[in-house]
Amino acid sequence: MNIEVLNIDGQKSKSMTVSDSITGLKVNYKLLKYVIDWQINHSKKRVAKTKQRNEVIGSTKKIYAQKGTGGARHASRKAPIFVGGGVAHGPKGANYKVKKINKKMRKLALAQTISKKRSNKELYVFDDVKKQVKKTKIFHSFLSKNKIENVLIITDKETHKNINKSVRNIPNLKLINDDGANVYDLVKYKNVLFTTSSIKKVQERLLNEKN
Repeated sequence: MNIEVLNIDGQKSKSMTVSDSITGLKVNYKLLKYVIDWQINHSKKRVAKTKQRNEVIGSTKKIYAQKGTGGARHASRKAPIFVGGGVAHGPKGANYKVKKINKKMRKLALAQTISKKRSNKELYVFDDVKKQVKKTKIFHSFLSKNKIENVLIITDKETHKNINKSVRNIPNLKLINDDGANVYDLVKYKNVLFTTSSIKKVQERLLNEKN
């Protein structure tokens, strides 16, 4: 599939070919949700931790006789129903509810998300930036000219270094390297803007079965 390549310097645009394997896929929304849930799950710091009854320090002595009291049967005061006892279903720390997902599913979800952006006409590509862009006005003008807002910019390392200062003050914009391309960010932002090098690297990564 041919995609128009924009130029930040305002020069005449050209086009490049991107594989239909990452731009022409049918979207499985259940898969996208599963991968996004996995990302959110792993992004949170699971620091909350409550003690279960076997972790509470205290006596294990039976609080009163099993029979003859007229009350319910109880063992020690570590039971969850007593104040100071364990917590039955509280958070269990760093390993609580950690989902697992394989690489093939993550790669397929990323490719389908890129396809969805392409079908919605929210996918853009621009030339690698070889010189440093120091002024925000220059890059903001480029985005305004092409009517691109609320955008995720996925770049190669050289472009990232050259445009970082000029984009960091623009609202509703996030800049990441191509190796950090992920489903959550692609869904969060309305538009996605690749550099020519970054989309080639992402394509190579998604189509290479060994990665």
